[in-house]
Amino acid sequence: MLLTWIAEVADEPLELAPADRRVEWETNTWWLSAEVEDRRSLSVAEVSAAFERTAAALRVRVRDMGFSGVATFYVWHDEVAGQLVCSTGSVPPEELPFGGAYVPTRDLGPVVEGFLADDNPGVITLSDPDETQEPSESTGADPEIAPFPVWVSSVGTTSP
Repeated sequence: MLLTWIAEVADEPLELAPADRRVEWETNTWWLSAEVEDRRSLSVAEVSAAFERTAAALRVRVRDMGFSGVATFYVWHDEVAGQLVCSTGSVPPEELPFGGAYVPTRDLGPVVEGFLADDNPGVITLSDPDETQEPSESTGADPEIAPFPVWVSSVGTTSP
């Protein structure tokens, strides 16, 4: 079912509105999940190929819309939600609308692998309680959160 949902993203409504990023986000963002059994039956290569086909279809749609500009299709594993999330925005890979640190990558494998290997979707476990960092009492600073990988694919008519 996951592969079907990924393919359907290419046919869903698509809004490229550089002046209204909120509309882009609300229209173009999709949360995709799969049961643990389904995750075990899929390969990284299958899921990656499905996203590559969706990016190619979106590239054609963007061209056919007459949009002239930078547009990026991107995918990440939301570990908190236990889902793969994908979106399209009229921004270059370095300006995606994330509040935290992320690393744009052209390698979709690790993003998909993390999702498929997640036996407890939506549950974050700590391997060693001693490794967790409490906010510094002296500075009040929160522990630093490591950047997460986001697969990016140019679907616009101009390259970033």
